[in-house]
Amino acid sequence: MADEYILLVCDDVPHDVVPSDPGVRVMDVVQVVRRLTGLSLWRSKVLTTQVPAVLLAGVPEEDAAAAVSALRDAGARAETRQRPEPDLPRH
Repeated sequence: MADEYILLVCDDVPHDVVPSDPGVRVMDVVQVVRRLTGLSLWRSKVLTTQVPAVLLAGVPEEDAAAAVSALRDAGARAETRQRPEPDLPRH
């Protein structure tokens, strides 16, 4: 019972932030990734160069849009992806 998930109508559908290309200003993008994720500089650089990868998972739409905007301002290409709805049992 504790592991059941109920999607309410008022729930915000979670989004993922996925960078697809770091661009030419890689270190600027690494700094943004570091600020968004709280990872170390080295791990942020690894995550930035292994694209496409999910940078932030399950965040609200407004936070995802702000993260994509920050990544684009730093020179990266990024997008938000809406997470698929979980397979809920039908009654």
